[in-house]
Amino acid sequence: MADVVIYRTEFCPYCDMAERLFDDMGVEYEEIDVTHDAEAREKMVERAGGKRTVPQIFIDGKSVGGYDDVHAMRQSGELDELLGN
Repeated sequence: MADVVIYRTEFCPYCDMAERLFDDMGVEYEEIDVTHDAEAREKMVERAGGKRTVPQIFIDGKSVGGYDDVHAMRQSGELDELLGN
């Protein structure tokens, strides 16, 4: 199974939807809350190539974007391929 990391903040509906998508798929992920953690947020921005919005989702270390991106990938079947399903 692929390594999935989701950077999120509190009260972020898109973060919740992203996590629900992976939960529904039965995919485990690491959640990193950057709400009150400036160091973690800076690491997220660096890893995401300057993107500051949440969620930022990484699969096997590769930035795949946010909720809209993974939702579209799910619809096209690309997400299953990346996850090794």
